[in-house]
Amino acid sequence: MNVYLSALWAEALKAYKSGIIWISFAAVALLPLMDGFFMIILKNPEQARQMGLIGAKAQLAAGTADWPTFYYVLLMGGVMMGMILFAFLAAWVFGREFSDHTVKEWLALPTSRSTIVVSKLVLLTVWIQVLTLWIFGLGIVVGGAVNIPGGSPVLDTLSFWRMMSIGILLALLMPWVAFIAGVGRGYLLPVAWAIVTMAAAQVSVVLGWGEWFPWAVPALVAEIAGPKGGSFCASPRWSGSRRLFCGGEARTNRNKKISPLSPVPVSPGGAGDAKNAKE
Repeated sequence: MNVYLSALWAEALKAYKSGIIWISFAAVALLPLMDGFFMIILKNPEQARQMGLIGAKAQLAAGTADWPTFYYVLLMGGVMMGMILFAFLAAWVFGREFSDHTVKEWLALPTSRSTIVVSKLVLLTVWIQVLTLWIFGLGIVVGGAVNIPGGSPVLDTLSFWRMMSIGILLALLMPWVAFIAGVGRGYLLPVAWAIVTMAAAQVSVVLGWGEWFPWAVPALVAEIAGPKGGSFCASPRWSGSRRLFCGGEARTNRNKKISPLSPVPVSPGGAGDAKNAKE
């Protein structure tokens, strides 16, 4: 156990000394800040046009300035940013030894390779979860500062577990990036892998196979794929996974096909059902 802790401490110290930790926190902070900026525009689009924040011919179809829309955008951005940023972090953790030409010293240490690999994976997993928690926490602060309506403890709890579930799912995909970083001996190949898998996830969702493609599942859990992509939380399959990643909403809304995170709830029954859903 002491060997694992020592290896983990060494990896954490390298990340801290490099400054990449603070860069990653600053990078993900842009997401809730931009989300709050969008809410300000949606609250008063005419004033935003007069101030030059948006063009005169800009069409705003993102919804209304409320907490469901805020969380919807936050989850959507969390998936898209996480697939690229977290892959870059995985490439940095596992590929920097080759780029810095320290892999020979790494292999010469009196520590087994499995111990070093496990310590890197543990560091990366904790790093991703802390960043995910930082996104949500800063989002709460930004949303409160913008003073948008429509919030509730149920919505906050559901959105929190959705966000943390997305972080867990993205972390489970990072060993593939780590493997590609080892094969490519650097940063370029794993980052390219992340871009390709994100594009493939979009294609799989459009074709209706998103639930079977691991890189598309985080987007389905966040329910950003839209009605054509389907909702993982409303699917009759994967009942155990739905309860784990979607919470109570997976049970209460799987028949109604309505998500409380959707900015404009719509059900198959038509506009009348949508109006009842809002009420």
